[in-house]
Amino acid sequence: MTFYADGHYDAKISTSKDVRHFVYLGDRPKVSKKLMAVAGALIYTGDDVAHIIEDGDAEGRQIFQDVKLASSFDQYTAIILYGFKKDTSVIVERGKDDNPVVYFDAAQSENIHGYIGPKEHKVLKAIDPVLTNAIEYGWFTFAAKPIFAVLSWLHGIFGNWGWAIIALTFIIRAILYPLTYKGMVSMQKMKILAPKLKELKEKYKKDPQKLNAMTMEMYKKHGANPLGGCLPMLLQIPVFFALYRTLLNAVELQGAPWILWINDLSRMDPYYVLPILMGASMFFQQRMTPNNFTDPMQEKVFKYLPVIFTFFFVTFPSGLVLYWFTNNLFSIAQQYVVNQQFRNAKDAQAAIEKKSEK
Repeated sequence: MTFYADGHYDAKISTSKDVRHFVYLGDRPKVSKKLMAVAGALIYTGDDVAHIIEDGDAEGRQIFQDVKLASSFDQYTAIILYGFKKDTSVIVERGKDDNPVVYFDAAQSENIHGYIGPKEHKVLKAIDPVLTNAIEYGWFTFAAKPIFAVLSWLHGIFGNWGWAIIALTFIIRAILYPLTYKGMVSMQKMKILAPKLKELKEKYKKDPQKLNAMTMEMYKKHGANPLGGCLPMLLQIPVFFALYRTLLNAVELQGAPWILWINDLSRMDPYYVLPILMGASMFFQQRMTPNNFTDPMQEKVFKYLPVIFTFFFVTFPSGLVLYWFTNNLFSIAQQYVVNQQFRNAKDAQAAIEKKSEK
């Protein structure tokens, strides 16, 4: 067996007789599990599919072939075996506490390649690019992998993960800008149309079909979309969760400082300053955003959202709170520009009407 400084090893196992035997992947150290962090077994097969069996969810026995790597992992570390022969059977069974147990059916003479250590992308890629698939992002892997690639590139430029997160936020906002701007404009138009819509409801309250037709006609005439403001927010949800999983699983951020009191972006703010700033920015953003609530209860819940989010974000990693706070600041700036455009247009219209009266 040969061990290397980067954590990987090569080994050769052989038996004097050709008898069936198994090689066990090994036990992970027991660590406390964070919210939404996943631990268990990961089997990555030749069809580029990652089969994940989480701790507590193992059932019976599963047999995999054409396996590129088998891993027993937690939030930051992994035990990995890779370089299997195509016909090697890798088996996952239910063990103690319904946790997955991983082993493979070995031949009389078997060459084993493995890795034990942190799931650091740069290190794993240098050993063998296939090992990067041991870094698990869950349902949002399709978005999390490119996000981490961009984040790593930005870290190479700024030399600080905190500034890299802020720069990443700017890039995401720039990509979503056309849709976000369109949504904000639509919400402003809905605010302007609110009194006219109220008149229509009163006028056609006994004729729902006519009311619906007239409402749609008004939307079309003024280029308004009642759902226009929702689309940018819906698009940000997968980005938010993908970034959360990225920051949650990125061992590179463990112990990574930003500025002042933020000395570990993978942990919560010890003084709760960032969550409070995030909540305050959310409140300020609400004050600037036009809202047309018809349900008083819905309006009341909306007003308390900054408080709810502040308490919710208290335990989140500082890196994620920093992203959301920065995102709010960009939203405030963009909303200010849109509001100013409508204010200027309104003032110009008022000036024209005043001039025509003379």
